[in-house]
Amino acid sequence: MVKRFYVRTSSLRVGMKIDQVIKDRLDRTLIARGTLLDEYLIDGLKKRGVTGVFICEGEEDPEPVEKEKPISPAVKNTIEKYRTQDVAKVKLTESVKKRVSEGIQYLYNNSDSQQFTDTSTKITNDLMKAINDNDALAVDISALKTSDEYTFKHSVDVATLSMIIARNQGLPQEDIYKIGIAGLLHDMGKSKIPLEILNKPGKLNDEEFAVMKSHSVLGYDILKTKKEFSGMISLAVLQHHEKMNGKGYPFGFTADKICPYAKILSVTDVYDALVTERPYKKSFSQRTAVEMIMSMTEELDLKAMKTFLSSVILYPVDTTVQLSNGEEARVVKNNKNSVLRPVVVGLESGKVYDLTGDIECANVIIL
Repeated sequence: MVKRFYVRTSSLRVGMKIDQVIKDRLDRTLIARGTLLDEYLIDGLKKRGVTGVFICEGEEDPEPVEKEKPISPAVKNTIEKYRTQDVAKVKLTESVKKRVSEGIQYLYNNSDSQQFTDTSTKITNDLMKAINDNDALAVDISALKTSDEYTFKHSVDVATLSMIIARNQGLPQEDIYKIGIAGLLHDMGKSKIPLEILNKPGKLNDEEFAVMKSHSVLGYDILKTKKEFSGMISLAVLQHHEKMNGKGYPFGFTADKICPYAKILSVTDVYDALVTERPYKKSFSQRTAVEMIMSMTEELDLKAMKTFLSSVILYPVDTTVQLSNGEEARVVKNNKNSVLRPVVVGLESGKVYDLTGDIECANVIIL
């Protein structure tokens, strides 16, 4: 059994196991959850102004390992009969990932550099080429993370998702490209936020939250001076935390005053923030994050939300899932407008469950 408790940095001891992730301003993981602290790490926490962290004691109960059950020839035939390949998805090669990683880190460390614009456009060109070369219309969100080690991962995820949404909305290539740049740079202002606030393990107080919320304005201030990014790109960075009902920030704008790029960024930023582990919270599952997005009809732009839901693949074809009726099943087809309810085949019964179109399956869900 695991016990979790808060310890001030001054009271940390060698051998304690940290139960949160520690990030730098580039959103890179400096200390992973579950790391055993040594003198070097403890000293690093003190130097970075981290006042305290969560520690855990004890071990998680090991999950039982189940052997894969054999599938009968009849069930295999049914799977092949109904199997429909997913639409083309975005794929990034290792060389592209490496270039993007290095580029994003450069941007966050050199926001005043003369190479800032060129680096931003080169990264976006790489993402644009990956989408166009694959004729990609969807994103496999279970495999979306470009890297677990860099906070640049969030920037790339938001940019990629936003570009796919823009493409599926039929926007011109120029707009898709600009949305990609806005997605890459939407959190640039966090490079100016103090580390003690970025890494605080608990809830921010009102003063700290006000500082954190300033990142969208700080990002806008960085971009507005660069003529290539003035206009819609910098405006999207400024407004990506605004909500349709006027309850966002920094200005509390309602839908009619929020630019189109920001409406798309808002959806992808919320989703990726939910599935990303932060110093103060563990990540949500992809399924839970999708359900939470679906519930935010008052806050998020409905068109952007619907396009997001039709652009992501939660259960890729050939994935094995557990159904609420107790049966394991194989995904054979995804329904474009119902990301949570694909067509599956029971691995024991061979029954075809069309979780979207068959009324008899209305009470069956994927666990």
